[in-house]
Amino acid sequence: MRPTSLRNRRNAFTLVELLIVIIIIAVLAAIAIPKFSNSTTRSKESALRSNLKLVRNAIELYRADTGVFPATLGDLAATAAPANGLDSGATSTAINSSDWRGPYLQALPKDFNGSTDFTYGTTVAAGVGKVTAAAPYASW
Repeated sequence: MRPTSLRNRRNAFTLVELLIVIIIIAVLAAIAIPKFSNSTTRSKESALRSNLKLVRNAIELYRADTGVFPATLGDLAATAAPANGLDSGATSTAINSSDWRGPYLQALPKDFNGSTDFTYGTTVAAGVGKVTAAAPYASW
């Protein structure tokens, strides 16, 4: 037969055990939360890099087909051959419609914030055919 002191004792966690578990959970949360706090920004930056690469590849395909850069970014998504493009000196040059194999993009992606267009160089000073994003991502 069991002693009466053990029979009356309840099977439960002590306050000290509960506090230790809470402290362990708090330490793990303190380590994990900073890792995920800027994940939204990182995912937007990743999407921006991908969109820039997509537009730049479309410009290179356009140039390979027609021999000139598009006059505007809208020419990449056009459903009919544009009349003119830009050569490397930013001079408007006629495009042979049989060389054009577009559209090169279904739709133009937007910049980082999702509401502005990419910056497209149409002058020699801006770099003909160069696509950039808004600051601080202009160096990409």
